[in-house]
Amino acid sequence: MAVLPIRIMGDPVLHSVAAPVAEVTDEIRTLVADMFETMDTAPGVGLAAPQVGVGLRIYTYSYQDDDGAPWRGVIINPELWMSPPEPGSPDPDDESEGCLSFPGERFPLRRGDEVLVTGTDLDGGHVRIRVDGWRARIMQHEFDHLNGILYIDRLSDSDWKTTQKIARKRGWGKPGQSWMPGVDDLDA
Repeated sequence: MAVLPIRIMGDPVLHSVAAPVAEVTDEIRTLVADMFETMDTAPGVGLAAPQVGVGLRIYTYSYQDDDGAPWRGVIINPELWMSPPEPGSPDPDDESEGCLSFPGERFPLRRGDEVLVTGTDLDGGHVRIRVDGWRARIMQHEFDHLNGILYIDRLSDSDWKTTQKIARKRGWGKPGQSWMPGVDDLDA
């Protein structure tokens, strides 16, 4: 397995709709193994293939519930249905999220509290996941990546403007930029 470089917000693959996976091959299995290693090294709770420069509809996820029970997997060609977000402003303490493609920052974002995700696994088996809370947030965040949407694209106007200032200051926003988990210092 290998840790892959994570693309930063300006890379075109992050702003494009990912293509469906036609067939699970050894190449796809290797990609998924590398995605798990990259996600764990970063560390993150989810990683979509476009974040490592691959425009395919695949994402991995890993989270522990309040009891410390692991929840980990991969979804290929996912479809997602969600409950509508509650009206109002997000709570910065309970609804903030971050992204490996906009590293080191967190912003409040209102998401639907419950989702149903279907797709397939690496063996071609049917996946059906119904979750709520943080696990629903992870599913929505990673699914957005497959449609060319970064979470910063969904922020309030003032928070979005803040992200743009941060991106300019750090020199992000240009095609081809990436960082290597476990190697690069992102506190610049």
